[in-house]
Amino acid sequence: MANEEDCRAALDKIVARLAEVDGDRLAEHVVERTISCRVPDLGVAYRTRLHAGGLDPVRPDDDPGGAQVRLTVRADDLVALADDELNPAKAWASGRLNIEASLGDLFRLRKLL
Repeated sequence: MANEEDCRAALDKIVARLAEVDGDRLAEHVVERTISCRVPDLGVAYRTRLHAGGLDPVRPDDDPGGAQVRLTVRADDLVALADDELNPAKAWASGRLNIEASLGDLFRLRKLL
């Protein structure tokens, strides 16, 4: 089972991957949003801010429900998503990834994945 350190590394990997997206493409699809990622099996949550420049560094979060986009995923699935072993759309469709966001945010997020 993945631990907190593995989850933090997975989130850092996702931040780095988004930094590789073409700046014009990113600016076209991104609206500034706060994003939380809750990992219920470890009892931890993280927060970042998405903006035209990418994602801010991920930090621990005591109030994940306050973010505009809220992800919930088990530790092993988060690591698998970061390692491209699990497709985000399939994870969402199978209930392994829960996303709470406005419909507009979901469409924008889909275009980035």
